[in-house]
Amino acid sequence: QVQLVESGGGLVQAGGSLRLSCAASGLSFSTYHMGWFRQAPGKEREFVAAVSWSTGRTYYGDSVRGRFTISRDNAKNTVFLQMNALKSEDTAVYYCAAPSRSLSSWEIGIRGYYVYWGQGTQVTVSS
Repeated sequence: QVQLVESGGGLVQAGGSLRLSCAASGLSFSTYHMGWFRQAPGKEREFVAAVSWSTGRTYYGDSVRGRFTISRDNAKNTVFLQMNALKSEDTAVYYCAAPSRSLSSWEIGIRGYYVYWGQGTQVTVSS
């Protein structure tokens, strides 16, 4: 059974930092990517970042590039999202997600290719 469990969300002031974690189990991860998406009230779920388990190559959405960093710990099957210089517009529920196969570069940012999802963790940035 696939499980993705996020943690680390919370309330932070604008300009502050948070680190999210996603612990994964039940998948063969060696050739897959893991991604982070977020969804603000009234908005569609948006791609944030992704990382390749095998190569460590990273991908970022335009709105977070330069402020967020995704990383992984293969030994612990855990993916992290370090969020710095947070803005009020970063307020959202953050979800980690995994596909059922390895994705190509143009598929990475498309939520429809991700099959497994965590329950989400709330991030609130106060201005």
